[in-house]
Amino acid sequence: MSTPDPDGLLAEQLLRLTRRVHRIQKHHLQERVEGITPAQSRLLRTLAHFGEPPRMADLAQSLEVVPRAVTTLVDGLEASGRVRRVPDPANRRVIRIELTDDGRAALRELRGARRAAAEEILAPLTDRQREALGELLDTLVGAVPAQGHRC
Repeated sequence: MSTPDPDGLLAEQLLRLTRRVHRIQKHHLQERVEGITPAQSRLLRTLAHFGEPPRMADLAQSLEVVPRAVTTLVDGLEASGRVRRVPDPANRRVIRIELTDDGRAALRELRGARRAAAEEILAPLTDRQREALGELLDTLVGAVPAQGHRC
């Protein structure tokens, strides 16, 4: 008989929770914002964190994807009117990506969808359990090796 592997069980629970979070967020996203994929949602959230419109390369680095993937995401968001390409004022060869008014409205809806998903996931927990979970997650997020991972 083998010895139970508590770390293996914990890893499996975390993976199952991650899949559940993604599934629930996707459901809420589809209900609130038409035509935005989870990857486009992530790009919009990332774009909103820049002080000035970033270059495609900046977005690719922040998202930890190849530049071609960003081009595809921006193409889709531009076609829907949520972002636009603008020339860099200092270097006309450089193109920057900025949110449009529709993009900012979509971001507000996305935030609402994320909150609704979080509420659904956290519903079984008491306030005390939520606080404890928050502290544990803060510990885990702070313990991530410095590899530049961001969401």
